[in-house]
Amino acid sequence: MAGTALVATSRSTHAEGTRPIEPSLRLPASQAAPRVALTLDCCPGAFDTRIAYALVDLGVPATLFLTGIWMAQNRAGLAFVKAHPDLFEIENHGARHLAPVLDDKQIFGISPVGDLATLRQEVEGGSAAIRSAIGLSPTWYRGATGFYSRAAIPPIEAMGFRIAGYSLNADLGASLGAAQVADRIAGARDGDVIVAHLNQPRRASGAGVVEGVRRLQAKGVQFVRLPTKPAGSPA
Repeated sequence: MAGTALVATSRSTHAEGTRPIEPSLRLPASQAAPRVALTLDCCPGAFDTRIAYALVDLGVPATLFLTGIWMAQNRAGLAFVKAHPDLFEIENHGARHLAPVLDDKQIFGISPVGDLATLRQEVEGGSAAIRSAIGLSPTWYRGATGFYSRAAIPPIEAMGFRIAGYSLNADLGASLGAAQVADRIAGARDGDVIVAHLNQPRRASGAGVVEGVRRLQAKGVQFVRLPTKPAGSPA
């Protein structure tokens, strides 16, 4: 995907913009076959082999956002991911899966960083864990929950990361049933950046991710990974 310019916007949860925002990210319109980017978050939890094995079997690339906690808890899953660098791009989902929100209010039950010092520890700690485990330096950061304080975004970018938003939330935190997830993914449009989860193997949502991916592939949709140029570089 080198040379691809992405389009980023954001949605506020409050008219005055005082509450966290949910950044959106889209690929530019394709001049050939429709394209989508499948991104999968590895929050604290387990390893959903249903999704990972299917992506390898189907030859579908994806961008994986790993937390430091997930890597420490899932050595076999990490080894599987590392064994397929041709398909899986590895990016930063934080050290402890704290939301990049600069207050004391939880979002969807997830604790916030609360202050800029803890934000730095969360972002840089996640990146350091990836470098240590995989030997790669991530260039994208996606915060836990996908919501950010506006004031948190410039410091994250100053650390050298781009904010990994999305345009299609496929599983709502792995809370939806398989049929709903499959329909959401199968309805993706050209340019969508899809987010789903790779850490909940006991939930029905994972089966829906596989089915939705199969349906998109059957329609001739091309799957791509997010570009890996550093923040501040032309996309």
